[in-house]
Amino acid sequence: MTDVPVVTAAESERDQRRAAAALAAAGLGAGDRLLVSAAASPALLAVVLGALRTGIVPVVLDPGLPAAERAALAEDADAALDVADAPERLLGGGGEADLADVPLARPMHYTSGTTGRRKGVWSGVLAEDDARALAAEEIELWGFEPGDRHLVLSPLHHSAPLRFAVHTLLAGGSVLLPGPFDTARAAAVITRSRPTTTFCVPTHLQRLLGHGDVDWSSFRMLAHAGAPCPAPLKRAVIEALPPGSVWEFYGSTEAQFTVCSTADWLAAPGSVGRARPGRRLETDDRGQLWCAVPPWARFEYWRAPEKTAAAWRGDRVTVGDLGRVDDDGVVWLDGRREDLVISGGVNVYPAEVEAVLDAHPGVVESAVFGVPDDEWGQRVVAAYVGAADPDELARWVRDRLAAAKRPKEVHRLADLPRTSTGKVRRLDLPKVLGLPGPGG
Repeated sequence: MTDVPVVTAAESERDQRRAAAALAAAGLGAGDRLLVSAAASPALLAVVLGALRTGIVPVVLDPGLPAAERAALAEDADAALDVADAPERLLGGGGEADLADVPLARPMHYTSGTTGRRKGVWSGVLAEDDARALAAEEIELWGFEPGDRHLVLSPLHHSAPLRFAVHTLLAGGSVLLPGPFDTARAAAVITRSRPTTTFCVPTHLQRLLGHGDVDWSSFRMLAHAGAPCPAPLKRAVIEALPPGSVWEFYGSTEAQFTVCSTADWLAAPGSVGRARPGRRLETDDRGQLWCAVPPWARFEYWRAPEKTAAAWRGDRVTVGDLGRVDDDGVVWLDGRREDLVISGGVNVYPAEVEAVLDAHPGVVESAVFGVPDDEWGQRVVAAYVGAADPDELARWVRDRLAAAKRPKEVHRLADLPRTSTGKVRRLDLPKVLGLPGPGG
């Protein structure tokens, strides 16, 4: 195993100051947006933190996006500067700038929408008190400290992995960057580099436990989220790791809602814990979950006031998920939005994939859905009506969609199942095609 890059807080701070100086020299100021789409690296973390600690908002995109999709998001973000996949170019100057003690903004991430148009989650520049409260909440909740060695297993263009890495550095800890997830490599890093914390999704856990040769004893905290974790896998993880070290949370790119300790999950298996400190969860008459959040957790959808208005009721916000809150305050998810597919911890909205499929001249209409998958949680499957050859259609989407969104199976049908009002019945498609349904 080659050496794993380790980012220390002190080294990163020096590079953050250089990045901040370069951004100022380029004319960027508080509230401006900086576009970056790079793989995990010390430079990426330094540029993100250097921007945040001067009030500049990094817009962090998936480096694997097809060119057309990246161009559309870049146009929408209207960034003052785009460093693309080369954040290190901001670190070459000799100047250093002063930094605030804490981030003065949150990164802007794009999250998929049910209409197929991705939405930027925008929090603007925070008031100083709110900025300090935001950083303190994250550091205190997860207990980040200077002795931590945080292992990055998920891509940093996702909000949770970036948030864990950033706050580890802010607390004085170090971050391990082993590169794109590989089971054998991750197992070796865990065993030899002795990380104390990590964030992951259930797919990572399933692969690592299947690998077998992993020494988990160094962890004080392993947090997972991003997709439902099957109870047998969760119990196996709890048994493999040090007592009390396995944590779960429920949230989204937009906001964080619950936290669930090992003890809380064992007392209520299948739950996602209780509301995070400073939050309150309740349901409406449709069973939709709403969360009252503190001022520093507010956001809007970038240049989408109608979507922002639909998400908020006073200080309460929803991302459309269904669930219930029992008398003890324990939160249970009854199922995410019906059309959402969660594959390897990545949210995939059928409408977005269908828009690409339907653009093919040989497709009349399409429907995309998820089926259970032992490795990914769910895998993306597409059915369509039209003359297009399935292999040709697979090539079509490969050029236009990020890997997680590409259907793993493509099936041609004479007709799609519909309701009496003409809507496609996605939930009937697994049965029509002889595939396992949501229940397995």
